Amino acid sequence: MESLVCVPVVLPLLAAGVKLAIGGRLRRLQSLISLVTLGVSLVVSALLLVTVDAGGPLVTELGGWPAPIGICLVADRLSTLVLLVSSAVTFCVMVYSVANAYDVQEHDAPMAIFHPAFLVMVAGVADAFLSGDLFNLFVAFELLLSGSYVLLTFGGTESRIRAGATYTLMALASSMLFLIALAITYAATGTLSMAQLAVRFATLPEQVKLLVELMLLLVFAIKAAMFPLSAWLPDSYPTAPAPATAVFAGLLTKVGVYSLIRLEALLFPGGPISTLLMWVALATMLTGVLGAVAQTDIKRMLSFTLVSHIGYMVFGVALSTAAGMAGAIFYVVHHITVQTGLFLVTGLIERRTGTTSVSGLGGLMKTAPLIAVLFFVPAMNLSGIPPMSGFLGKLMLVQAGLAAGGPLPVLLVAGGLVTSLLTLYAVAKTWGKAFWRAPREATTGTVVESEEYTGQEPTVTTATLPVALSAPVAALVALGLSYTVLAGPLSALAQRAAVELMARGPYIEAVLGRDR
Repeated sequence: MESLVCVPVVLPLLAAGVKLAIGGRLRRLQSLISLVTLGVSLVVSALLLVTVDAGGPLVTELGGWPAPIGICLVADRLSTLVLLVSSAVTFCVMVYSVANAYDVQEHDAPMAIFHPAFLVMVAGVADAFLSGDLFNLFVAFELLLSGSYVLLTFGGTESRIRAGATYTLMALASSMLFLIALAITYAATGTLSMAQLAVRFATLPEQVKLLVELMLLLVFAIKAAMFPLSAWLPDSYPTAPAPATAVFAGLLTKVGVYSLIRLEALLFPGGPISTLLMWVALATMLTGVLGAVAQTDIKRMLSFTLVSHIGYMVFGVALSTAAGMAGAIFYVVHHITVQTGLFLVTGLIERRTGTTSVSGLGGLMKTAPLIAVLFFVPAMNLSGIPPMSGFLGKLMLVQAGLAAGGPLPVLLVAGGLVTSLLTLYAVAKTWGKAFWRAPREATTGTVVESEEYTGQEPTVTTATLPVALSAPVAALVALGLSYTVLAGPLSALAQRAAVELMARGPYIEAVLGRDR
């Protein structure tokens, strides 16, 4: 099974190379290659999760060089769980993009650009989840940047180029800080292997450990859009095509959260910055949700809720307990699925009506009942309505916060409850204006690429959506609901992953071996 660990990374890269060689020819073959590649990655991810849950972590040493000399990929409960969910999400998004034929509709940009860039980004996500080496984690982020920049600027419109420039500048700044942190780490320890760093950091002076921890926290705060480094996200994501926006919102910020979970548990257990992380989590939750309440565009509203709910995950990490980590892991799985589904539904709304501004919408409950249901269910899940997975994830975090005790965790619990109520208000307001009110009450307007309402006559299409376009969105909504039905096994798996993560021994032993 060790040989399968590299498949989710290598296979999409090989497929991207093949698709670039094919170019714009054989369009059906292009789509088939993408779907088969992501389908195989999904099956392999499921096999890896079952294997590591039963028998412990799996390690693949790249090039045959043993760790810590060489770079290795490590599959444990945490990495394979998020890898499985990300594989399911990217497969659904690819089905959506093939059905919607974005290569034709988005300003005639060819399939030869969209699909390889998407596969390179998927490979970067998988590499980040499986990486057992800090430098390889840096490489994974660069893969993400190269693929996601192409997707973000897909079509070459002015707003997308502007958003892409903002996104790239922030990504390059974080990459530069990451390289500096790697240089300091290697100078202090002589290694970048995470397993070996977990051993050697114990002998370092506290000041050096604190410096490295703060620099890595800064890097991942930018990647995950944590306050106060989150302002770039609402201005970047809404301009991209719906498939790109959906996978950005669902996955890319979670790569930063995953890296934070991994390093805080493995390298800096019980570190001195837990208090700082709690304040960051509280500020991220509240500033994000207040921004969401003020929005009149669905994409921007969802972008701000994305920021606010990152705070829940950081909350679990900051507690530095197995219960807190389990809550964070459960919430990551929930949020990847629900947020991706919501952005895809927003793409359906934009395709049908020509706008995502609530000022230009109305009556969709009557004219597009399927879209209305597909939006309502994950929106309520995101808000944390019982007994959905959003409620269960928040409940796990609340219980972990109350068990930790102290005024700051209790304050975080209160902040999380307020954030949940304001999220419900934001999505309910959007639902009422866009779906429930009568069409004649809707203010006429058109929004192009999520810009604010212009006061012009609306451009509305009423064509029936293809079944192939609605099916992947419905699948994601159903997957989000399945977390409620499977809440017991999923929460138990998250707890086992958290215990394994906090123990550190199984990970270190799997990579270095007992003798090393």
